[in-house]
Amino acid sequence: MNHALKLLLITCVLTLTACAGPEVDHYASEKPELRLQDYFNGELEAWGMFQKRNGEVARRFHVQMTGTWDGDTGVLDERFTYSDGTKERRVWTLIQQPDGTWRGTADDVEGEAVGVVAGNAFHWKYTLKLKVDDSTWLVDFDDWMYLIDDRVMLNRASMSKWGVELGQVTLNFYKP
Repeated sequence: MNHALKLLLITCVLTLTACAGPEVDHYASEKPELRLQDYFNGELEAWGMFQKRNGEVARRFHVQMTGTWDGDTGVLDERFTYSDGTKERRVWTLIQQPDGTWRGTADDVEGEAVGVVAGNAFHWKYTLKLKVDDSTWLVDFDDWMYLIDDRVMLNRASMSKWGVELGQVTLNFYKP
């Protein structure tokens, strides 16, 4: 094998392994144990920001959320207020599946979100219909939430399109 081909093969392997992240099972023994039905029940608030891939903060926002549950089915009503004064609303319906995984839908989500809880962590992926100027982009979210204590949850989501990272969303949830 010539040197150029070997170098290309090594570069491909390193690139693929660099993309690999932790699995949610890595957090299975972490406490406190996250139960979506408990944490996302009632009134919550969150503060967050969107950072472009270069780290620049492009948007800041506040979220007021109300969660209601009927068994393994929950409705999360999120009301966003952005720093520029614009408002947005997203209503999630979450359903725990018999195998313990979660499925979620919302009007601005393409198809279903799919997630797994392990220990204090919730990892889910979905495609959001994001309005950009006069068009709508389908943007992939790789979303991680970590329960810190009974009141605080941290959330970090990576946004990408066609496999290229657009930026990160960071949130701090607070349950009074």
